Amino acid sequence: MRDCLSYANTNGIRIVGEYIDRALSAKTDNRPQFQKMIKDSEKGLFDVILVWKLDRFCRNRYDSATYKARLRRNGVKVISVMESISDEPEGILVESLLEGMAEYYSAELAQKIRRGMRESALKCKVTGSLPLGYKSDADKNIVLDEEKAPLVAKIFELYADGWCAKDIIEHLNARGLKTQKGQPFNKNSLPRILSNPRYKGIYIYQDRVVPDAIPRIVSDELWEKVQKMLNKNKKAGAKKKARVDYLLTTKLFCGHCKSMMIGESGTGKYGDVYHYYKCAAKKNHTLPCDKKNIKKDYIENLVVENIYYNILGNDELVERIADKAMEIQASERSDGILDALKAELSEAQKALNNLMSAIESGVVTKTTKKRLEELEATVEDLEFEIQKEKAEKPKLERDMIIFLLDQLRDGDLSDVEYRKRLINTFVHKIFLYDDRLLIVYNYTNRDTKVCEEELLALVEGESSDTDASAPPKQANDLDDI
Repeated sequence: MRDCLSYANTNGIRIVGEYIDRALSAKTDNRPQFQKMIKDSEKGLFDVILVWKLDRFCRNRYDSATYKARLRRNGVKVISVMESISDEPEGILVESLLEGMAEYYSAELAQKIRRGMRESALKCKVTGSLPLGYKSDADKNIVLDEEKAPLVAKIFELYADGWCAKDIIEHLNARGLKTQKGQPFNKNSLPRILSNPRYKGIYIYQDRVVPDAIPRIVSDELWEKVQKMLNKNKKAGAKKKARVDYLLTTKLFCGHCKSMMIGESGTGKYGDVYHYYKCAAKKNHTLPCDKKNIKKDYIENLVVENIYYNILGNDELVERIADKAMEIQASERSDGILDALKAELSEAQKALNNLMSAIESGVVTKTTKKRLEELEATVEDLEFEIQKEKAEKPKLERDMIIFLLDQLRDGDLSDVEYRKRLINTFVHKIFLYDDRLLIVYNYTNRDTKVCEEELLALVEGESSDTDASAPPKQANDLDDI
């Protein structure tokens, strides 16, 4: 709050209100004050939102993009007071590269953790949380929990005797019994217990399955009986729908009315499911718009392949992007916090040196030792904060930027996560017309045009005859990209 108020005073911003969700994680958008802020933005009460850091606004990329787009439509801009990141397309490229580095280090750390857990799994030891009825001994071996194991056996027996899940849950909660996490039983916790094969002595960790490796709670006969009853009681038609990722969500806009195009699906007369993008204004009847729907796979392939062949496949352009990113980073990078910490460290070290000189000269008082310990602790804390600040705001070198861009060339165009990364890194906005497609990339305010023949094939339904594996046509003039 102090930093936000200081930023507002420095930049002549008048504070009209505060929205604070205490002790609630930004991983979710289910925050009362956050939702009130989004709703108030529609009333024109403010035109800027100050956040300490962007991760205090949202830590979920989809939520961040969605709510920022909604705020932009309401004329509101989000500013991070501790991070000098431009809201212009060029700034997004630098931000995406920094996010890529963070994801890399996070993935590397996760890999090390998985390696250690794999070693534990080879010895059939504890690798995470244990289900109800089990506990860990001093050597991380899985052993029976004498108090809770009989409860698990009783749950299986009640279900096998014909008790319905609802009655079992009410019976357990009425007796004050709790799950492994100390919560009351509910409709989700009970099925997890009844379908967990560990209760018949199987050790499971990823692809490692070892029979009779841990203590058994239920017999094979009881297990099989319960599984047959579970399958029989499943409701028909309750199959979980496969998730479909619409990769251009928040980036694809209707060329007719400039509304966002959203993912839709439909079922044909033979039961086939089709996925496409549709103008939101046309769908919701908020604006008169006659924009035709566009096939999801075709337009996503078109965009991804243009990025892959026309940007990553152009060495000269990669060099220019690296130069531009360095310029942006140099102009936007703010080391105010780091400079302040270094100044404090210099003062602390100076005071420490003066005190040491006094001690060496024989000037010693009762408070000398206490003051010496305080200064040493201060220097240690400041050195830690400086290293932490450097780690949170790494400076990209030109060779590193080129290396990161070069690494993107090695991906599989059919991999969804790779396609997401290409789009999120390079694409700012896409405007779809009936006769052309305009792509605004993050490294330039200018756009690139896809040839008219390809777009006519899109709107006339001829995309199924197009060879999607063929690379898009290269632009004639590099400066036009």
